[in-house]
Amino acid sequence: MPAATNKSELLAVFDKDLAKLKKTLKAVDEEMSTLSAPDDAVTIKGVIAHRTHWMGMFHRWYEDGIAGREVFVPAKGYKWNQLKAYNTPVYAKGDETPWPDLLSAFDAACDRLRSFIVARDDHELYTDGVHAWTGKWTLGRYAEATGPSHFRSANSYIRKALKAAR
Repeated sequence: MPAATNKSELLAVFDKDLAKLKKTLKAVDEEMSTLSAPDDAVTIKGVIAHRTHWMGMFHRWYEDGIAGREVFVPAKGYKWNQLKAYNTPVYAKGDETPWPDLLSAFDAACDRLRSFIVARDDHELYTDGVHAWTGKWTLGRYAEATGPSHFRSANSYIRKALKAAR
């Protein structure tokens, strides 16, 4: 699926992919939230905790950049090829959190990210170089990666875990 190139496309893909994920999540209760796919130990809880966490990271990157602070992408002390090590405690924390609390935090993170996108214009979201920390990507591309792209992969993973449990 090609990346969005403007705000309206980004909002459309955000809403579409979030709706699909939420439809899948309606079938998941506390017991089912501990399921994982056959080829991966990450639980459904861990997946939702991860997606929530990364939406929060997006906001930290943006806020640090706007404030003139150093922006650590993906995170201080980590490179992109070290994400497995970075994400492991995020998944573990999710596993220890009650399912309703995870869903509530996820919903709040989604609302915050969508509101962030709505409040920006195409120039800020899709013009190269507006934010130095984004490098070769635009701000909109980062928002899509931490939102809709993560919604798609979460939905796929959760459906796979649910199917394997049947």
